[in-house]
Amino acid sequence: MKHTIIILSAIVLLIAGSAVVDNDADPVMVLRVNVDDTHQVIHNFGASDAWSIQFVGTEWPESSRKQIAELLFSTETDPGGNPKGIGLSAWRFNIGGGSAGQGEESRIRDPWRRAECFLNADGTYDWSRQEGQMWFLQEAKKYGVADLIGFVNSPPVHYTKNGKAWSDDGLSSNLPAEHYEDFAVFLAEVVQGGRARTGITFDYISPFNEPQWEWKCCKQEGSPWNNDELARATRVIDRVFSGKSISDTKIEVTEAGQIDYLYDAGKSPGNRSNQVEAFFDPASANYIGNLEHLAPKIAGHSYFSTWNRKRMIDTRLQLREKMESVNDDLEYWVTEYCILENNREIRGNGMDLGMDPAIYVARVIHADLVHAEASAWQWWLAVSPYDYKDGLIYISKVDPLQEVRDSKMLWALGNYARFIRPGSIRIGIGSQGGAGEPDRGGLHASAFLTPDREIVVVMVNEDHEQKNVRLEDVPEKAGSMRVYHTTADPQDNLRLAGEHAADGKISIPPRSVVTCVISLY
Repeated sequence: MKHTIIILSAIVLLIAGSAVVDNDADPVMVLRVNVDDTHQVIHNFGASDAWSIQFVGTEWPESSRKQIAELLFSTETDPGGNPKGIGLSAWRFNIGGGSAGQGEESRIRDPWRRAECFLNADGTYDWSRQEGQMWFLQEAKKYGVADLIGFVNSPPVHYTKNGKAWSDDGLSSNLPAEHYEDFAVFLAEVVQGGRARTGITFDYISPFNEPQWEWKCCKQEGSPWNNDELARATRVIDRVFSGKSISDTKIEVTEAGQIDYLYDAGKSPGNRSNQVEAFFDPASANYIGNLEHLAPKIAGHSYFSTWNRKRMIDTRLQLREKMESVNDDLEYWVTEYCILENNREIRGNGMDLGMDPAIYVARVIHADLVHAEASAWQWWLAVSPYDYKDGLIYISKVDPLQEVRDSKMLWALGNYARFIRPGSIRIGIGSQGGAGEPDRGGLHASAFLTPDREIVVVMVNEDHEQKNVRLEDVPEKAGSMRVYHTTADPQDNLRLAGEHAADGKISIPPRSVVTCVISLY
């Protein structure tokens, strides 16, 4: 990936700047365009189909399903130039472990957190299962979603130690070693069976979700994995994929429950930590970086690392330092986040469709992209029925005819997902006024050059006052600039707020996320 960035560096931009005062207006923060400072290539922004999509995709009216799909996947605009959806470029499909088939015997209390499994106890497969999820997977493909990812919370219950989709003791994997190959064959069958049924190939399979947690009874499907278990199982999966000639699907690791497990050797439990070094240092006993089907990236979740602001930045810088010291070609993907933290600024409990959680989420995305240099960023529940800050879209569990409600968190993510398309390169931006520094509050800016030769600048204004910004030294061949607003106003959901010269003053409303798109001829 570094070679790609070097090749493209001649055409990308560094944005740096300083704060100035306009002669005839309010104070203006000037961001100057320059050349050279290039960073990671962006692959996607996404969300997962757990757990509600299994019901929404079968029991909700087609009009509601179509509305949800449009909000999540569409890149079209209405007659006024406003985006109809946020244009996700990745979709995560939950490959179920079979707790739904067990019903109450699964002991998972919430039926919505149980999942079907394609595998029968006799070793045959039933591809009619997970029908609702398949409907949305096909919609994602129709809309042109770039990356389709199958992820596993628990191996099939037919193979687990206790016959359940959760762990008895949390001390080791719930999958005994004698079933590693069975699990690998299952994953290969899901790839090939899903393709035969739908014509869709998963780009990635993620076999291990948050291996650090104990995953005891009885909230949802899950299994712990120690590093040595994860490495052995991954080697088996790689071998089975080779034997079945699976070439278009890569294995994704490790979906760490929080990012310090990726770099901190002292993190407890120690046999599930320091995973960058454990899996990608050739000197490690658990080295898997040379496997044919392993994606050259490490995946983590941004939970419990976003407060306070210093911790948010420090953890990401430490992760980046570790990755560069072990293998500078590794990418980092954020593969799950929603608001779980309870701190003096935000609480996970309580659904909130407004701007406060949206600003919080946008700040986390900014930190992951700028400080951890994440190449992908993916949300947890695309659709939630819960009284919690875990959904982009909200529905009622009991009434499929109730209104589908979009949140400002959806549209905050859309400022990134809709305009920063796969293959975009992050470029530098900053000012002495504090842009790009979420440890200080105020305005945070990040910038990108897209494959369509557009400069995209996303700005998050945490403050309760308007900010004024101007981009200077924009290339002479730049066209006009389109400006999109996401604010507390019900109409401001990536609303096209105006189009003017690329070097014109931009007003950033209080508590808003604003995106500027500049076309280069």
